Formats: sequence, structure tokens, C-alpha cells
Amino acid sequence: MKEIRFLNNAGTKAPIITDAFAVDKGPYGYIWKIYIEAEDPDGDMDKIAVVVDQAGYGRYPTDWILLRREFQEHLMGYLQWNTFSSKTSHLPEWTQITLKVSILDKGGNESNEVVFPFTFESGVRNQYDEYQLPAPFDKRDIPRLGHIMVDLYFENW
Repeated sequence: MKEIRFLNNAGTKAPIITDAFAVDKGPYGYIWKIYIEAEDPDGDMDKIAVVVDQAGYGRYPTDWILLRREFQEHLMGYLQWNTFSSKTSHLPEWTQITLKVSILDKGGNESNEVVFPFTFESGVRNQYDEYQLPAPFDKRDIPRLGHIMVDLYFENW
């Protein structure tokens, strides 16, 4: 894969997400882990942008996860989303969402965007326990980069 870098007016390089993985289904209330690896040769990655689109509802406001200093040049870890919502007691079976993740550096440069579809299905086991994660996320002690703080909404018509 050819690497594409975008330069801003100051000549700095945007971060790039090099690897990503997440399962694509789970029950409502599932603890969803979104694994990402990224790098920035300028060493100034600042925050992760998370955008959620829900079929039948629309787009939620961007959720921002600030990066600790040790993750400004290279990061590998996961974002955790406890999908149970304080806004609703349930979501209908087969509710679909799409989660988009990108990284911004201190200069405002945005990385490539990775997209994760997810469907809420009852009866799905914890797939992270049953399956081996793909490389490079198959190592022990992968750190949590932060929590996704989006409350899903369901309106009975």
C-alpha cells in the first residue's frame, strides 16, 4: 500500500492510521473495543475523533479522546465503548451503526479515516474472548487509549 501524506501550510505531516480492527456485531450493552495503530513522524498527535452514525437516527456529535504524551508519535491500543446508553433502555434487534475514527495533530492535520460497521444482535458472545485478534493487536497488554462517550438514542414511533 502506498503511503499518502498531506502537508499543511506549515509543512508538517498528518498522522496516519496504519492498522485497525473491530468486531462487527454484538448485543446491546456490549463492551466494544476498537483497535487502532497510528504514527506521526512529527510526534504531535493530539486527539482522536470518533463519529457515530445510527441508521434511522442520524449522526451524533463528534466525541474527542485526548492522547497522552506517550502516544503522540506512535500509538497502538484500543478505544472502549460501553454501548449501553443512559438515553434508552434498549435498542431494536439489528440496529446498525457506523463508527468513524480519525486522528488530529496539534497543527490541525487530520489522518485518514477508518470506518467500522456494527450491528446489535442478541445472542452474540464476546468475540474478543473467542477469537485471536489479528496482528499487530494479538500481543498482550495492549493499552486502552480512552473511552468513547456516546449515548445511543432510540425513539419509539
